[in-house]
Amino acid sequence: MAAKFDGGAYLSSFIDAVLENLSSLLEEDDSYLERNNLLERLQNCLYEVGPVLDDAELKQFTDKKVKKWLVDLQDALYSSDDYLDELSTKAAINATQEDNPGNSSSWSRVVDSYIEDTGELDRIVARLESVIARKTYLRLKEGAKVDMSWRIPSTHLVVSSDIFGRDEDKEEVIKLLFDDTSHSESPLTIIPISGMGGIGKTTLAQLVYSDAKVVEKFNTRAWVCVAENFDPVTLTRIILQKISPASSLYTDDFDSLQTRLKEALTGKTFLVVLDDVWDDRQDTWEHVLKPFQYGNHESKILLTTRSEKVASMIAKAELHYQLGLLSDEDCWSVFLKQTHLSTDSINPTLEKICKDIVKKCDGLPLAAQGLGGLLRGNSDVKSWNLILKSEIWEFSDDTIKVVPALRISYYYLPSCLKRCFVYCSLFPKDYEFDKDELILLWMAENLLQPVGKKTPEEVGDEYFDELVARSFFQPHSTQEEIFVMHDLLHDLAMFFAREFCSMAEEPEKAVEIGIKTRHLSHIAKDYPISKLLEVCDRVKHTRTFLEINLETWIPINVENAACILLLSQLKYLRTLSFKSILLESLPDSIGELIHLRYLNLSETNIVTLPESLGRLYNLQTLKLYGCSRLKMLPVSMQDLVNLRHLDIRETGLNEMPIGMSKLKSLQFLSDYVVGKHEEKKMRELGALANLQQSICISHLENVVNSNEASEARMSDKDGLDFLKLCWSRNEDENIVDFQNEEDILHKLQPHSKELAPLVSVVSIEGNHLVESTVEALKQTQLSCLTCLSISDCSSHVLFPVSAIPPSLENFKIESCRKFEFQMDGQHHSLQVLSIVNSCDSVISFSFLDAFPSLINVEIRECEKVECIVVSGSLSFLRYFSIKDCGSLKSVSKVWMAAPQLQHLSLMGCPEMDMSPKGDPHCSLRSFQVRYSDKLVSSATLMNSQFPGLTHIHIWGEREIVSVKSFPKEGWLPASLESLTLCGIRILETLECKGLSHLNSLQTLCIQFCPKLENIEGEMLPASLLRLTISYSPLLGKRCEMKDPQVWPKVSHIQGIEVNGTLIL
Repeated sequence: MAAKFDGGAYLSSFIDAVLENLSSLLEEDDSYLERNNLLERLQNCLYEVGPVLDDAELKQFTDKKVKKWLVDLQDALYSSDDYLDELSTKAAINATQEDNPGNSSSWSRVVDSYIEDTGELDRIVARLESVIARKTYLRLKEGAKVDMSWRIPSTHLVVSSDIFGRDEDKEEVIKLLFDDTSHSESPLTIIPISGMGGIGKTTLAQLVYSDAKVVEKFNTRAWVCVAENFDPVTLTRIILQKISPASSLYTDDFDSLQTRLKEALTGKTFLVVLDDVWDDRQDTWEHVLKPFQYGNHESKILLTTRSEKVASMIAKAELHYQLGLLSDEDCWSVFLKQTHLSTDSINPTLEKICKDIVKKCDGLPLAAQGLGGLLRGNSDVKSWNLILKSEIWEFSDDTIKVVPALRISYYYLPSCLKRCFVYCSLFPKDYEFDKDELILLWMAENLLQPVGKKTPEEVGDEYFDELVARSFFQPHSTQEEIFVMHDLLHDLAMFFAREFCSMAEEPEKAVEIGIKTRHLSHIAKDYPISKLLEVCDRVKHTRTFLEINLETWIPINVENAACILLLSQLKYLRTLSFKSILLESLPDSIGELIHLRYLNLSETNIVTLPESLGRLYNLQTLKLYGCSRLKMLPVSMQDLVNLRHLDIRETGLNEMPIGMSKLKSLQFLSDYVVGKHEEKKMRELGALANLQQSICISHLENVVNSNEASEARMSDKDGLDFLKLCWSRNEDENIVDFQNEEDILHKLQPHSKELAPLVSVVSIEGNHLVESTVEALKQTQLSCLTCLSISDCSSHVLFPVSAIPPSLENFKIESCRKFEFQMDGQHHSLQVLSIVNSCDSVISFSFLDAFPSLINVEIRECEKVECIVVSGSLSFLRYFSIKDCGSLKSVSKVWMAAPQLQHLSLMGCPEMDMSPKGDPHCSLRSFQVRYSDKLVSSATLMNSQFPGLTHIHIWGEREIVSVKSFPKEGWLPASLESLTLCGIRILETLECKGLSHLNSLQTLCIQFCPKLENIEGEMLPASLLRLTISYSPLLGKRCEMKDPQVWPKVSHIQGIEVNGTLIL
């Protein structure tokens, strides 16, 4: 999506959507307007109001009457849209029930009758006309431009002493500037600094530009503020003036300017900073940058931008510098600098208030700078407390620059993106957004405007990527495909959402849920459902109800009756999520929600779904993930002709319902459970030609032959890029043969044009199925197979290493007691190997040598294994876990063969010899182990064998151990940063002497140690920042009571938590 500088008013895309709905209705019968002037008046209203929306959007910040007008207009548009949706839905449902579904006269009769019988359209149009008539009184004009007078063009001048927390960033960017290795590929190197508005991109560029080393290296430098008003001719003239004032030309002839700039740059080692670039038109930039290719190869362009799209368009990914937020400490320094308050003289109450204000900045330096300057030099606690309790958006543009700085980012969003962004106000701060999930919600709310032949999902993908590129979302620091939103941007979304989006998160906020609410979310932890039911009559027109469970491990206990009552009052719902509610059934009245597009019942206790579900004509998304009690889907599923996404992962379904072939709109089907009857077999899957992403086909034991498998027509499903095949236990296993399994595997391989077969995951369960399918795998070239799982086989299986598909990365073997590897070669792609309750005939595991690329190995419940032997090198191994292997005596050769091993877990192996062997292993950082007599007898193991350990987790052993105090002196390595003791039920005393040398220890966690009562010695390490005690009542109570025999030994720790409550 190209940058559009006149972004378009928030309501513009809404009006386009309503017009699209009206046009779709009129297309069925072009005589509607002749017969019904109400529809014509509605159409005229929508066309009339569009041109003044840009002006209204700008004036709303200074004119309360305009702001109210926009609210009234949006409310009227919602009513119009709901009416049109109900009208078209009833007509469409009636048409599908007619003998001749394509009969337009039938459609027309329903529409005419509905308009005449309800009389509702007259009221809706009259109200809309009344609102629009006020635009003349408000003097709204067609076309408008944002006022940029608040913004001063940047210069290269900077006072470095005023800047905090950017030294490391500065050095990293200078390193990129001084790296001249990239000139071999391109004569010009461009380094973009990207990040959200107010994060300090310009400041960082100023620091770099003014650095003495940079000044010395680049004999020609120029600083140019590009900003929004990008014009190639003007920009070239300005750069020329900066580079060579004597060569300046006062002409608009682009060719002459470029020629002169080329001459001025030829042979020079230059640094040009282009600050605040917004335009992402690649062809334009290619022309602008041509003269720069004639400079010395060490020359650089440093560019700052809010848009990742600009950065990606203009430079290679490895040259991008993504600027992060400031730390709390650095943000505090920025704030203090602006307040002119001294840390020496500031009183504790004021300091706490100011630090709470800094938290509102969430690492954004421009916000800290602006808020800090509000009461410069004022030490009055009351005044600062008012600032703390105010919303940042209440301040004027002149007062705090972060307001317009972030608002301008919003202003330049296209109208369709504004609505998608504002919708995110329904979620709490720090919410972790799943991209695919959010796109489905946008689609249900009709926020995705179709473009050509693109699917709504493809449009949503573009919208989301654009918001990421413009820094409205940031990727999660550790989780892929998860994104977060800065707190101030969340506040901005809530500001523009006004009263149309409400989040029920605290009981006292119930009054804020008003009659104009159209989108409602409920945080069950903080807001009782009973309170929400009290305001249902106020929100009867709401389109969205999202149940949000922030503590996903705890299901929400809400009575069925409450959910039924909720549904009975919210008839206009388009989006409904009861995710993680302990819901057992849905009422038949669910079928009355004819507007519903999205229904999420994931992780509920649903046992059955009513047949009335099939009346949800508009339903696009049905999510049943984790509904383990659900055994079957209703027969009426075949009537959901607009269904696009069906997620039935981890349900208890035994087979698919009949008529799946009728769901031709399906884009995503998580699972297809093959039934035993003809109408529930593979032919039904074959009719679903538009499937995308991934699918799991299970109960393949019900596929009788390869001809039946071919009816799935997997080779026609070009959109699939991931396929999981699952065979389960079969009552007639004795009739399975490997030739049949091989044929089925061949027939089920999807092809995407000229790509290789895309079978990615195969899962097999059961005696003869494992044998036959393993044989089939040996004969079948599954070049994309990455994950293989085999389980529950009591027969002997000999699997040659050479027969493992070369692409395999993850191999799990479970409950295959007679499984063996045939060591006839090496496999260099396998990264994860898991062996559980298997390989009883193998006493010595020596097969790890066959997989030199292993990263993660798990061996669990293998009671017969006595040793693990490695003769080669496992140089990639990072994670090694052994659990409940009762006969295992030694694994030391594994960590000796794995120089990069970082995480080791040895649990439930009482015969394990833990005495130190060989040289110390310095790379190990994390160690989990059970507390046993053998472990205690090798008291210096962790200190001498693993001197680099930073995290140790010690679990209680199942049997009684003799040692009642912990730890002995010299037992733990001095490098330790965190220590967890869990379930050591016999432990009575914590020894300070054994911990005193741990100068890096920051976290000590004690769990389920019921007899632990004493702390012996002087005090716990001074480095400790957090002590957590849970389910250890004796020690916990002594800390809570500040027992004089215990408290002096822990009182220096900043954070002490007992059973979830901070006591210090």
